[in-house]
Amino acid sequence: MADFNQSVILDAIRRSATGLSRVELVTTTGLSPQTISNITRRLLDNGFIEEAGKTGTGPGKPRTMLRLNPGGRYALGVHIDPTVVTLVMLDLHGSVVSRSSFSTPAVMDPNLIIEQIVAWLVQLIDDSGVPRVRIGGVGIAAPGPIDNLLGTVVDPPHLHGWHRVPLRDALQAGVGLPAILDKDVTASAIAEMWAGGESGLGSFAFFYLGTGIGVGLVMRDEVVRGSSGNAGEIGHIVTDPAGPPCFCGLRGCIAVTCMPQSLVQEAERLGVLDDTSVANDTRTVDSRFTELCAAAEAGNATAIEIVERSAVRMSKAVAVIANLLDVDRVVFGGPFWSRLSDHYLRRIPELLEELRATRSIHRISVSGSAVGEDVGAIGAACLVLDHALAPNPRALLLSDEKAEPSETNALRP
Repeated sequence: MADFNQSVILDAIRRSATGLSRVELVTTTGLSPQTISNITRRLLDNGFIEEAGKTGTGPGKPRTMLRLNPGGRYALGVHIDPTVVTLVMLDLHGSVVSRSSFSTPAVMDPNLIIEQIVAWLVQLIDDSGVPRVRIGGVGIAAPGPIDNLLGTVVDPPHLHGWHRVPLRDALQAGVGLPAILDKDVTASAIAEMWAGGESGLGSFAFFYLGTGIGVGLVMRDEVVRGSSGNAGEIGHIVTDPAGPPCFCGLRGCIAVTCMPQSLVQEAERLGVLDDTSVANDTRTVDSRFTELCAAAEAGNATAIEIVERSAVRMSKAVAVIANLLDVDRVVFGGPFWSRLSDHYLRRIPELLEELRATRSIHRISVSGSAVGEDVGAIGAACLVLDHALAPNPRALLLSDEKAEPSETNALRP
């Protein structure tokens, strides 16, 4: 209960732009003045919060304002994408204080990649000058499927050879800090909650556009992970019934109509790009996709048609999710988003309105992420912050078989 109350207080202070006084915390949280006094004293002593001057114009003693101390704790985030690995360090406000990245090795040896991640994380810590005692943990965002109980990555489509890789425990042992593992799409949605401003409030769907495409789900400020932590797999939503066959047995799934690789193949078939058919690795697809989008930007009619057609297809998938969950907004982001943003934001909002079941009841906004292309890595670090600062009713249970031991001490005073 003490940990839960502490999270309630930290979350209330975090959400206030100017901070809160102890009296305001009593009103906001419903906790007793004595509980507020005891917990805020401990948080001040541990550097999680700081006093931010006094306020009050009426009779009575001026009230001391409390706010998060950005340098009180830090969190590390790692996003493993088949093309690039991105690492960040966030302060307690969720601001990036340090960043680095390296190309994912062409040979997908998990041991080699983990060794490199550990080395880069250690270097990131050393370069930042932040004492290790102030770093609460490492968040890891990885392509799914994942086993969140064991902390393993289980055969992701674009990380060949990653069969039940114990990623969480390996990084925890290598860096010597508590670690948390989640899907990249879920981490991205959490990043939007923490750093996306208005677009990260309420109920929204975060469409992650990277080497793969998935959706992170937030309902009424609560992340939806599903029973195994693998919610958000949308690759086999049909967006074009007359489209190319998919390996799942259907035709026109997202996996074969909207993925960057499928758009590159379409551009090669229609002559926008040279049909080299030499390489199909993620780096080549990334480079060729950039060429396709540049051709569309330069006015190539066929390239524009390919990108616009992908927007129409994507709008159908967005409508399925929007109708199913009745969200307030749709947010797009991820490393491929900036190359598509102009076309998607011009077409999808209008198309979505035509397909939505509740269009006569409420509007739905469509926007790009306010977090930027590093949303996966930032979201990974936000996993650590969210674990410490956001109230979780599961903390009130006396026993929780699904709790991950490695998470229990992350960022705790």
